[in-house]
Amino acid sequence: MKVLRGLSGIVAGGTVVLAATVVGAEIVGARRGFPGPGAADVAWHVAAATAVVAAQIYSDKRSGSAAFFGSMVVFLLAGYLLWAQWWN
Repeated sequence: MKVLRGLSGIVAGGTVVLAATVVGAEIVGARRGFPGPGAADVAWHVAAATAVVAAQIYSDKRSGSAAFFGSMVVFLLAGYLLWAQWWN
């Protein structure tokens, strides 16, 4: 179970870094006068990062099937964010 929680922790960290990058791109775009990702994309990334971190904390504080399902929530939310905002 530690390996699964470790992998979901890496995914959660990556989601936070991705959200910070999108926020940064929006700020740089606004300052330099070129279109950035937009408010909706920023909101999606920040909301997903917040939810993923909450799920990871839940998973880290539990054991057994609760930790497993917490890790699965991390993978599903991060996957949905990538699918909805980047691949679709």
